[in-house]
Amino acid sequence: MSQLVNLQNIDLLDQAYEQWKADPRSVSSDWASFFEGFELGCVHAKKRAEAEDEPSAAPAIPDTTVPSTPVASAGESNRTPLAEMPDSLFQRQVDMLIYSFRDIGHRMAHLDPLSESGPEEPLLSISEFGFAEEDLDREVTSKYFLPGLKFTLRSLIEALRQNYSNKYGVEFMYIQTPRVRHWMRDRIESGSPADIGLEERKRLLRVILEAEGFEYFLHTKYVGQKRFSLEGAESLIVILDTILQNCPGAGIEEIVMGMAHRGRLNVLSNFLNKSPEMVFNEFSENYMPDTPGGDGDVKYHLGYKAVRTTGDGSEVEIRLSANPSHLEAVDPVVQGKARARQRQRGDTSERKKVLPVLIHGDAAFAGQGIVAEVLNMSQLPGYRTGGTLHIIVNNQIGFTTLPADARSTHYCTDVAKMIEAPIFHVNGDDPLAVAFVTKIALDYRQQFNADVIIDMYCYRKHGHNEGDEPLFTQPNLYRAIEEKTSVSSLFQKQLIEDGTLTEEQVKEIQADYHSVLDSALEEVKKSNSEGAGDSRDKFSESTAVFQPSYSFETVETAISKETLGKLVKGLTTTPETFKVLAKIQRILLDRRKEVYEAGGPYDWSYGEALAFGALLLEGTPVRLSGQDSRRGTFSQRHSVLYDEMTRERYIPLLNLAEDQARFCVYNSLLSEAAVLGFDYGYSLDYPDMLCLWEAQFGDFANGAQVIIDQFIVSAEAKWQHPSGLVLLLPHGYEGQGPEHSSARLERFLQMCARENIQVCYPTTPAQYFHLLRRQARRKFKKPLIVMTPKSLLRLPAASSVEEDFTSGTFREVLDSPMPEGSGKVTRVIFCSGKIYYELADYRKKHHVLDTAIVRIEQLYPFHDQLFVDV
Repeated sequence: MSQLVNLQNIDLLDQAYEQWKADPRSVSSDWASFFEGFELGCVHAKKRAEAEDEPSAAPAIPDTTVPSTPVASAGESNRTPLAEMPDSLFQRQVDMLIYSFRDIGHRMAHLDPLSESGPEEPLLSISEFGFAEEDLDREVTSKYFLPGLKFTLRSLIEALRQNYSNKYGVEFMYIQTPRVRHWMRDRIESGSPADIGLEERKRLLRVILEAEGFEYFLHTKYVGQKRFSLEGAESLIVILDTILQNCPGAGIEEIVMGMAHRGRLNVLSNFLNKSPEMVFNEFSENYMPDTPGGDGDVKYHLGYKAVRTTGDGSEVEIRLSANPSHLEAVDPVVQGKARARQRQRGDTSERKKVLPVLIHGDAAFAGQGIVAEVLNMSQLPGYRTGGTLHIIVNNQIGFTTLPADARSTHYCTDVAKMIEAPIFHVNGDDPLAVAFVTKIALDYRQQFNADVIIDMYCYRKHGHNEGDEPLFTQPNLYRAIEEKTSVSSLFQKQLIEDGTLTEEQVKEIQADYHSVLDSALEEVKKSNSEGAGDSRDKFSESTAVFQPSYSFETVETAISKETLGKLVKGLTTTPETFKVLAKIQRILLDRRKEVYEAGGPYDWSYGEALAFGALLLEGTPVRLSGQDSRRGTFSQRHSVLYDEMTRERYIPLLNLAEDQARFCVYNSLLSEAAVLGFDYGYSLDYPDMLCLWEAQFGDFANGAQVIIDQFIVSAEAKWQHPSGLVLLLPHGYEGQGPEHSSARLERFLQMCARENIQVCYPTTPAQYFHLLRRQARRKFKKPLIVMTPKSLLRLPAASSVEEDFTSGTFREVLDSPMPEGSGKVTRVIFCSGKIYYELADYRKKHHVLDTAIVRIEQLYPFHDQLFVDV
C-alpha cells in the first residue's frame, strides 16, 4: 500500500486491480480491502456526477488523481503515456483535469499587476493527471466542458486556462448547492472579457482616464494634502460604473454603499457625480470651521447621495454612507440602511431593488472581526438584505504591513468561504476582465440573493497617505511600483492597437476632463474670495439631515382606557388551535388579564408591551433586536409564544388590529458590534420606526464600543446624521456576578455633550412606557440610552397602576412621598434606579422622617428647571 503515491506505478496498480476483480483471494487482505472501498467510492461518485452533470472528484484508479505529494513535470515523466492506454482511463483523467481547473485554476491566474505572469500550480501540471507530452495532441471531448466540441488535450488545457487561470480566477466549487454551482460554471465558461463591445470599451477607458486625471489634478494643485488617493486602483471605478450601467437590466433602483477613505474622494467625484467645485471647496482652509452647528469631520469621511442616469436613460439612486477611520465599522450600518431602504421601496420579499455595496481594503477584510460578523448575519431573517456585493481594493499592503504579516490565509477573502460566497479574483490592470467578472457577480447577487466577492488586485502608488514615505519600510515593493506603467496607459494602448480609439481621441478625453477640473477650481477660488455663503450649502446632496434642537417640551404619551383594553385583549388572546405552554398561560396571559381587571399592578414587561402596542395601533412600526430578545434575558418579555406541540410561533403584538403597524422582534446572532451597527443604520433610513437594540447584559455594550463612539454619540455633530435608536442595557448590581452587573453608566455620561444623546434610568413601568412613546413621537431624533432593570422587573414596589398609563407623561425628575409622620426635611438624597427602592425601604424600616429622596430619571440632558421645581 505504501507504493500508492502517484501515477508512476499505474501499471502495477492496474495489474493488482485486475487480479482482485478476477479473484479477490489472489491479493493480500490490505489490497482487497482497499479495492472494495475504491469500487464503492466510484459507484457513489458516478451517481453524484450524473446527478450534478459535472466530473466526479473521485479517483479514476486507486489514489492516483490527487496524490499526496507533487509529481514530476511532464518533461521528466518516464512512464508509458496514456495515449497507449484504454480510452476510458484517458477520458477519466480528462474529466478530472476539468474538475481540477474549476476547483483550483485560480491559483495559476495572473492576478498581481506587479508580476510578469501568474504562479505555476504543480497540482495542475499534466503529469499530475498521468499525461505526457505525447498526449497533448490527442483528440478529446467531454460532456462536462463545452459538450459537443472537440479539442486536442493541448487546446482543452488552453481553454481551461482562459476560463479559470486568466487575468481573473474564480473560487466557487465549495458551494454545496449543485444548482448554484452549475450556474457559476456556465456563466464563467460561456463568455469572456473579449465579448465586451466597442462602446463599453470606450466608456471604460473614459472612466479610468477620469479617475486617473482626478488624482493627478489633486496631486498637483493640493501638494502635500492628504487625500488617500486611488492611484494604482483606478479600476475600482470600472467596477462601480459596470454595476451602475447594469442596474436597470437587473431591476436595481438604488445602491447603498459603504467604504473607508482609500479612493473615497474619487468615488464621490467620478461615481456619485459630486461636483468638482464641492470637492475642491473641502480642501479650502476655511472649510472645517464653517461646518453647520457641529464639529464636522475630514473630507474623506463624509457621506453623499445622488441620482445617476444610466446609458439607457434609467435613473439609479446612490447613497454613500459617512464613515469614520475605524475600518469596516460602516459595514453593518450599510446593511441596516439597505434593509430600511428596501422597506421604504416595498422590496421586502425579493430584496432585489436595493443593492448593498461594500468596498473594503484587503488587510481590513482579513483582519477586522466585524467583517465575519456581517457575513454571518447575511442570511438571517432579521438582517438579510438580499445579498451584498463586496469589492476588495487589494493593495497587497496594509499601511506598512505586507500580507505575510497580516493574515494566516492564502487570500484575504478566505473568511467569506464560511457562507459559501463565490469569490472573483481579478487583476486591476485588465479593465475588461474587471468588467467581465463584475457583471457575473452582479447577476449572481440578483439570481440567488446572496453575498458575492470581487477581489481586485492592484497596488497603492503612494504611501498610506500622500505625506507618508513607503520606501522606509517597503523599498523593493515601491521601486517596482515606481517603474510601473499605469492602467490607463496600458488600456489606452490596447484600445488604440485594436482600433477602438485613436490616440487623438484619447487625448481629447483627457483634455476635456482637465478643462472641467480647471474651471471648477477657478470657480472655488472666486467663491472663497467673495466670502462664505450659507454653511448648509456644503451639505447639498449629502446624507445630512437638519432637525430642531433638543427640547424638554412635553409630548402627549398617555393612552385612553379604551385603547388600554384593546391592547390587553390583543396581548392575552391566542388562536383557539394554538396550544400555549401551560406555564406561559398561567404566569403571563392569565396574570395579565387579572392585572388589567384589578387596575394593576403592571410590571416592567407589561408596561413595555403596552408602549409597543400603543405605537403600533397609532401607525408607528417597532423593531427590537438583540441576543435572546424574543423571550428576554430574564424570561420577562415573551414577545413570541410557541405552540407546545409544533413550536409554531404566535406574536400577540402582530395581532392587535388589522390596520396596525408592523412589529418586528428578532433574536440576533451572538454579536454586539454588527447587530448594533445594523440597527443604527436602520434607524437612520427609517426614522419613523421605533428601533431598539437590546444587550443581553448591559456590559455587553463593551463589544459594540466602536459603533457607540464613532456613530451613535458623534454622528450628528460630524455628519448631521440624527438617529432615534434606543439602546436597552440591563443594569443593576444583583446576580450574575460583577461582570454582568453594570452597563457602565459612567461611560455614557462621559460621552454626553451638546445634547448628543439621552441617558435615562426609569424606575417604574409607566415611566418606561412614557419614555418609549416620547422617543417615537418627538419632532427630533436623539439616541436614547436606557438603563433597564434586573431586580425591578418583578419587584412589587416597582410597579404601576392603570392611571399611570392613561394619564401623565415621562418626568425627567421624580419626587417620592414622605413617610407618614415626617417632619421638617433636613436632608435630600438624589439617586437613580434600584437604589431608590433600597433607600425607601431603609427609610421605612428605620423610621427616618427627615429625609427626602429624589429620583433622577433622565441624567442627560439634565432638566434643571424641573429639578428646581421638585
